[in-house]
Amino acid sequence: MAATVDRSLAVRDQIAPLHAFLLGGAITLFIAAMLSDWAYASTYEIQWNNFASWLIAGALVLTALAVVWGFVDLFRPRVGDSRRLVYPVLLLITWILGFINALIHAKDAWASMPEGLVLSVIVVLLACVAASAASMSRRTGVLS
Repeated sequence: MAATVDRSLAVRDQIAPLHAFLLGGAITLFIAAMLSDWAYASTYEIQWNNFASWLIAGALVLTALAVVWGFVDLFRPRVGDSRRLVYPVLLLITWILGFINALIHAKDAWASMPEGLVLSVIVVLLACVAASAASMSRRTGVLS
């Protein structure tokens, strides 16, 4: 007796490896920037603020690529669902707040606190919510 496997469903329910790398890398860099801000707030060592600035810049590059991927994915032919728009919009809001965070970190290190730390925490939380929205929409077969 031969077993048949329907691979179309299995492939559709998985996140694309490059998209997963972009999203996971962006979240990791945003978390590292938040921890650098926290270290700066605790020690007042200016180099922590410099680390956070570079980490935010890297996270913005990866997030921008993931945002483009998310919006391009909306135009792929598929059964319509309103949840398809949630992930790219949340990721776009994350990128915008991350960009504002980068502008705050571009100021003098003393002037960037506490706004930099608070905004870093908000961006990390928003990025995690966007990733969970991507995960939920993928489980339901909305995004691929």
